[in-house]
Amino acid sequence: MKILMVLTSHDQLGDTGKKTGFWLEEFAAPYYVLKDAGAEITLASPKGGQPPLDPKSDLPENQTELTKRFRTDTAAQAELANTKKLADVSADDFDAVFYPGGHGPMWDMPDNATSIALIEAFVKADKPVGAVCHAPIALVNVRGKDGEYLIKGKWVTGFTNAEEEAVGLTAVVPFLLEDWLKERGGIYSKAVNWTPYVQVDGKLVTGQNPASSEPAAEEVLKLLRSV
Repeated sequence: MKILMVLTSHDQLGDTGKKTGFWLEEFAAPYYVLKDAGAEITLASPKGGQPPLDPKSDLPENQTELTKRFRTDTAAQAELANTKKLADVSADDFDAVFYPGGHGPMWDMPDNATSIALIEAFVKADKPVGAVCHAPIALVNVRGKDGEYLIKGKWVTGFTNAEEEAVGLTAVVPFLLEDWLKERGGIYSKAVNWTPYVQVDGKLVTGQNPASSEPAAEEVLKLLRSV
């Protein structure tokens, strides 16, 4: 199994002067779920190199067993420091793609032509596409095989309006993910704030929040093993 993980390159939290990026748990959990299953993982980001880490995701209260494992894994840290440029990877070389979240993707993924074309290539080849928390924003302008928006009529989830309000960033993000997923015709559903929740529709896997990153990766694995 060869799996591509795509991280954000965006590090500015709107006009707040604060930093953002990818959320550590949403990278570490899928990385180890897939790695421990024997997958060969390639990391990429729009700019390549070291993707920015959301500093809040590195706080003690946000650590899990898998983020702690990452902090002692020098090989994984080296891989993360040297992500490939998104423009240099091809869907032909992978069996699935997974997008970890964090607030960063809200800025550099929805209109990213390279990312859109990449996801469309995975969809056309009938390969699994996974995204968790804010990363389903990468799907909103992707078209399916029929030319319609990919998520139109599909069951999806992602970071909720209520969760955005709970972290106090409703007025900071460029738009609300839940609203945009619905606007594109997605059949959006959600669970109680911060609880694990995943939707699988065909080869599309979406997770609601950081706690959903491990089960979302497990669903991608199930799809790969069912081929």
